[in-house]
Amino acid sequence: MDITTKTPKDPTAEWDDIRPFRDNEIPDAMQRIASDKDFPKVMEYIYDGQNIPERIKEFASYKKVSQFQIGFMFDAINAIVRKTTDGFTCEGLEQLVPGKGYLFVSNHRDILLDAALLQIALYNKGLDCSEITFGDNLMQPGIVSDFGKSNRMFKVVRSGTTKDFYQTSLHLSSYIRYVINQRKTSVWIAQRNGRTKDGNDKTSQTVLKMFSLSGGRNIGLNFSELNIVPLAVSYEWETCITQKVRELYLSQEHPYIKEKGEDFRSIMEGILSPKGRVHIQVCKPITAAELKIADEMDRSEALSYMASLIDSRIYSNYRLFCNNYIAYDMLYNTFKFTDKYTKEEYKHFADVMHSILQPWSKSLLPLMNLYLKVYSNPVRNALSI
Repeated sequence: MDITTKTPKDPTAEWDDIRPFRDNEIPDAMQRIASDKDFPKVMEYIYDGQNIPERIKEFASYKKVSQFQIGFMFDAINAIVRKTTDGFTCEGLEQLVPGKGYLFVSNHRDILLDAALLQIALYNKGLDCSEITFGDNLMQPGIVSDFGKSNRMFKVVRSGTTKDFYQTSLHLSSYIRYVINQRKTSVWIAQRNGRTKDGNDKTSQTVLKMFSLSGGRNIGLNFSELNIVPLAVSYEWETCITQKVRELYLSQEHPYIKEKGEDFRSIMEGILSPKGRVHIQVCKPITAAELKIADEMDRSEALSYMASLIDSRIYSNYRLFCNNYIAYDMLYNTFKFTDKYTKEEYKHFADVMHSILQPWSKSLLPLMNLYLKVYSNPVRNALSI
């Protein structure tokens, strides 16, 4: 009797359209990246011109995701920290259990760095790195997509018709739940669709609804299975502040339409711009007892309650710098927080703001108000708790 050996079915095949690269896909990705005409410039920035041909050769030899992350990505992020910050800190990682998958729900200020900095912190603490969501507007064919998928990023589909939205949301939700519950791997996702432009970090109920689509009807148990941990990411100097204020200003009268290549320019601006001090606070995980309360609510109320839980964690753990307090006092014409900054710090903040906004001098006052809100809204949110 002939016995045919069947190849075991790949449990992740249904997510081939969104998942990160596997190890067997890394060699080809490394070759594509290494042969890109702009890649030597990337290596020059990271390694300050030290033995670049040899480093590119080593890069092209990587055969696993772990080799790419440990051998290249961590060097890249550490170079960004070294060259553009006054120090990066992360607290709260001791609350995490090794080998357990978590859903990190983070406020979102920078396209690349919010999640990338977390990976450095996890690795330095001896914890496994997470997978990372990445919008389909960024996950286009080319070097950016190869970098992202090699760095355990998976695609969030934001384009398509309203009719398709439910299916793409369910598809994403089921993948996230699989990664956390079956593979015991954590996932990073922003609390809302896209970066917070005005400094008002607020969790989108649409994102929470997406989480719930792949779970059961008992909403408390549904969310408990995801092991949700809010993250508060704080930058002393807001990344891409010029683009954010410009977008806020232009969108007051008409829906904002991005220019071609704007997302990539935002990535590069976020990487290269000075950020001052940067802090990530890993907040207290959302508990089963807190979630059980949601079982007594209808779905809409439960999602609102969930959003408020995450928001309150982020608001109370956001690291407020002197810039935030200065902006609050400037915007509201108060002296409420004068004990939080010096006259020199106040002047420096004002000088930086005016230098950034000067090209739009005809609209200076409304632009100043928008600029100040970016920095002051975290203070306002902290006061609201």
